[in-house]
Amino acid sequence: MSTAKHWSVDVYIGEDDGRTSAEARLQTDDAGQLRGYGEARLHPMDHDVPEIGDEVAVARALSDLGHRVLLAAAADIQAFSDVPVRLAR
Repeated sequence: MSTAKHWSVDVYIGEDDGRTSAEARLQTDDAGQLRGYGEARLHPMDHDVPEIGDEVAVARALSDLGHRVLLAAAADIQAFSDVPVRLAR
């Protein structure tokens, strides 16, 4: 019988003075939490379309979060194997 695990990601978006920031929080079953961060800035020559800033900031936050999950996995592997580990993106 397989066991299902549930990890959830909440994304928080904020906007201030032409800057959009996003924070992606990963919550795991074992009460672990990792966070990724992203930002988007409105170029003075661009049209102000808030949805685009949200998308860019969230994409960057999720990408950062994914990288942090890989780093955590590498650290866990190294802790168990006592061998230096490098996981490629």
